[in-house]
Amino acid sequence: MNINEALQRFLEYQEIEKGRSLKTVRNYNQYVSKYIEFSGIKNTSDINAENIRQFRLHLNRQPGMKMKGQSGGTMKKQTQNYYLIALRMFLKWCMKQNLKVYSPDHIELAKTEARHIDHLDIDELKRMLDVAKKHPRNYAIMHMLFSTGLRVSELTSLNRDVDLSKEEMSIRGKGDKIRIVFLSPNARTSVREYLNNRTDMDEALFIQEGPRVVKLEDQNVSLRLTPRSVERLVKQIAIEAGIAKKVTPHTIRHSFATDLLRNGADIRSVQIMLGHSNIATTQIYTHITDKQLREVHKKFHDSDI
Repeated sequence: MNINEALQRFLEYQEIEKGRSLKTVRNYNQYVSKYIEFSGIKNTSDINAENIRQFRLHLNRQPGMKMKGQSGGTMKKQTQNYYLIALRMFLKWCMKQNLKVYSPDHIELAKTEARHIDHLDIDELKRMLDVAKKHPRNYAIMHMLFSTGLRVSELTSLNRDVDLSKEEMSIRGKGDKIRIVFLSPNARTSVREYLNNRTDMDEALFIQEGPRVVKLEDQNVSLRLTPRSVERLVKQIAIEAGIAKKVTPHTIRHSFATDLLRNGADIRSVQIMLGHSNIATTQIYTHITDKQLREVHKKFHDSDI
């Protein structure tokens, strides 16, 4: 089959049959198209071990993203794997269509280093809450992030009609999947107090504040906070709280997961609360609790025997 026709049908299958988000479908298109462009293949039968090997070399030699004050280096192994995973999924789809193609099982992913997970301890979280308490909106945002473990995009998508009489709410996460998250009493109280002080009619739960808001309201423009705005807000709160390390909304999400695991939650429950489709994603947090396990071993195990 013509490779471009096959790719188009694969993308349509992912969107319609599998229900993938448009962003995910665009990513699949980008990754597989890059391989097709590099290898110059015309048909699905042209995919083989050699042009895949050449493509992997090409990826590995691509410059990585440059951080301020650092050289970029080469493309990260995890980023390279995104291309390979998309290619494997495409080949699996081809096999389902009874097309004779190179086996996706022969494509091994690049070995990656264990991810370093930054998280906040309870004292650091309390310091951030103390700073945020001066500002009802920021206080509510901090409580919501730690109580629910929401992604920042999920937080900013919330509307003000959230039912604060209940301890739980439904959230639409990645891939349009619905999951339940739980609101602590402090989270519900802080959000309720924030909303009670609102005078606008915007439907968003968390909105911009300041002099330009009146002008935006007059123009009938949404005041909804963007994920980037919340990232800047959390960063500033951390700085004011005297926390030296980089803190983002995702750091608070990491802290949410770490707190659950350290207090005895099982990995499967944490997976569901975080909205991870694959438990392997959740397992990145388990190494954080290794120190705690060592302390338990030291305290309860007779090492003299």
